[in-house]
Amino acid sequence: MKTVAIVLAAGSGKRMNSSTKKQYLLLGDKPILYYSLKAFEDSFVDEIVIVTGPEDREYCMDEIVNKYGFKKVSLIAIGGQERYHSVMNGLLAAGNCDYVFIHDGARPFITQDILDRAFKVVKDTGAAVVGMPVKDTIKIVDKTKKVVETPNRSGLWLTQTPQCFAFGPILNAYRDLIASETHLTARGIKITDDAMVIETFGAQDVTLVEGSYENIKITTPDDLIHGEAILKSRIKKHTSKK
Repeated sequence: MKTVAIVLAAGSGKRMNSSTKKQYLLLGDKPILYYSLKAFEDSFVDEIVIVTGPEDREYCMDEIVNKYGFKKVSLIAIGGQERYHSVMNGLLAAGNCDYVFIHDGARPFITQDILDRAFKVVKDTGAAVVGMPVKDTIKIVDKTKKVVETPNRSGLWLTQTPQCFAFGPILNAYRDLIASETHLTARGIKITDDAMVIETFGAQDVTLVEGSYENIKITTPDDLIHGEAILKSRIKKHTSKK
């Protein structure tokens, strides 16, 4: 049984307001991307495929993979115009495997416990998405920002990554998505995560798996400040256990 992690690192990070792409910004004393790769490197995952921009491929290999000695990175694939193009390129690069974990490289705080929980569920169900129940009341609004509905938050979750799937079904669902993208674009339908792809094209039930409220995606300068606080807290806890 072979499991591959696809780590997406092709984003431009415009909302970070930095000339350095967010996945390469320092968190503590290491790039944000390092922490995701380290988690998979230390896990049961057999191989890691990184997906990055063509202009960053050499940098990623030299300054991330080789510098920090990541042995499980089998390939650096090139990303596409949209996130789903990058995922598709990652799936093709993964080759023939049994399970795939698709993860945002700007989400550095995954843990071995999260990966273990997700792996157990994906083996049982075929599709497992990490997330957490929402804490706040959610409002659905119209174009004028008037509230039209307040859904019961007991059934609402914030989805995170990794999102984990049996390989064959997710690959086929992404192939169907790529074949249908012109039609979807014309209808104004946006694919925002991997679960949505298999829900739409794979007729597959998706099971949510508890992640962590610390499993944030670093997108803005405020997220980076929050991330520094999480990292310091984890280092302090680890030091106190010694």
